[in-house]
Amino acid sequence: MSEDVIKAEGLTKVFNGRLIAVDHINFSVKHGEIFGFLGPNGAGKTTTINMLITLLRPTEGRASILGSDIAKENVEVRNSIGLVPQEYTADEDLTGYENMLLCADLYGIPRTVSKKRAIDLLNLVELADFKDKLVQTYSGGMRRRLELSCGLINRPKVLFLDEPTLGLDVQTRVATWNYVRMLKKEFGMTLFMTTHYLEEADALCDRIAIIDHGKIMVIGTPEELKASLGGDIIKLAIQDGADITGLVKKINHVVDVKKENDAYLIRAENGEVTAPLIIEALRREGHVVTRLSLSKPTLNEVYLQYTGKSMRDFEELGSRHGSEDDI
Repeated sequence: MSEDVIKAEGLTKVFNGRLIAVDHINFSVKHGEIFGFLGPNGAGKTTTINMLITLLRPTEGRASILGSDIAKENVEVRNSIGLVPQEYTADEDLTGYENMLLCADLYGIPRTVSKKRAIDLLNLVELADFKDKLVQTYSGGMRRRLELSCGLINRPKVLFLDEPTLGLDVQTRVATWNYVRMLKKEFGMTLFMTTHYLEEADALCDRIAIIDHGKIMVIGTPEELKASLGGDIIKLAIQDGADITGLVKKINHVVDVKKENDAYLIRAENGEVTAPLIIEALRREGHVVTRLSLSKPTLNEVYLQYTGKSMRDFEELGSRHGSEDDI
């Protein structure tokens, strides 16, 4: 079997002849890895998944899963994949166990097989004690675990997770991360996930594709992406709110300067040496530094570097709304 389980070349989706949701993207996902799409609402993450799972037909380009073309061999593709969607899809008027059997029926799995498999999966996600409870009584975390077990009922080789922890509290989110890690470790499963949570992408993904406005900006491991910025990150704010971008760029060891809201993110070769030089240069020009911090690059700085926007702002927006309607 080829090492590339998923391969996309020039994959494109245009709606109504004018809205470009996914714009000629190229990527591959290797066997047994967790591959993540990191981007905000509207970046094209869900549209990409919907093409890969054969719900949407690409406008241009091609993609394959386990060697099967998503447009020409959609039956083979669907037989090899599972999906945990962004929205809750379980029937609230059925029990967890009944929902599992329903999912198995849709895949054409005989009840002689699905009954045992459903129990095994409910045990896996620690829902066996609640299997006969109506889903309407489940908490958000329990529903997410049920969705995960439903996505595994056909024993997929590739599992798609669309914003798997959206709207969950921090504790439940971390618990979900552990289940995802378990799928990779114990079953060698290949996972393709979308997220707009920086910590989630950093903690779970072997490789990350940063996507914005339908375009993939960069792909790499979390470590590679952060190392690509080079040096340290100095974050500072000044009292008068003047634009100091040009002034700071002239200082030795400064690589790049970006303004983020009321602060400046400065990429420097040697933060410990450069920070005092910046403070002194600003002081000579009459600026008062009100806040300064020094850190190593994070995925937020990576996202800012490649897109010109902060991912933190999108995270906060998503948390307030509790849901995301991606395209």
